[in-house]
Amino acid sequence: MDVIADCYRTHAALVRSYLRRLVPPQDLDDVAQVVFAEAWRSRHRFDPGRDLAAWLLAIAHRRAVDHLRARRPPTIPLEWVAEPAGDDRDSHADRDRLRRAMAALPPAQREAIALAYFADLTQREIAARLRVPLGTVKARTARGLHRLHDLLATA
Repeated sequence: MDVIADCYRTHAALVRSYLRRLVPPQDLDDVAQVVFAEAWRSRHRFDPGRDLAAWLLAIAHRRAVDHLRARRPPTIPLEWVAEPAGDDRDSHADRDRLRRAMAALPPAQREAIALAYFADLTQREIAARLRVPLGTVKARTARGLHRLHDLLATA
C-alpha cells in the first residue's frame, strides 16, 4: 500500500490541478479519489517505460468526462417561469435588435447560428449540410454567439 501512498503524495497536486479545470469544485475530491482508486485497480496495465503522470492524467480525463456525463442538468419546473413582462412592442423591438445584430455577423457565423437556432439542426447536421468539419461549425457558432452577445449588449 506504500506504493499508492507515494503515488498519491507525488501526483495528487497535478491530478487535482488538472481536474480543477474540468469538474465543479464541489466534486473535485470525489473525482480525484476515483482516479487514484482506478490507478490502483489498473496498476497491472501500467507500462513502467511510460510516464506515470501522463497515465494518471489520462485516467483523470476519462473519469472527469464520465462524471460530467452522469450529472443531470439542472432544471426548473415550467410553472416557476414567469411570463415575459412587457407588451408586443417590446418583443418587436427585441426581434429588430436581434435581426440587426445577426445581419452584422460574418456570413459563415450567421449561417451556423441560423441553422442551429432557427432551423433546429444539431452541429453534426449543420456540418453535413455545409460540408465542413464539425470543429469548424463549433468554432463558427461559438465565435458568432460571442460576437452576437457583444452586439446585443451595445445595441
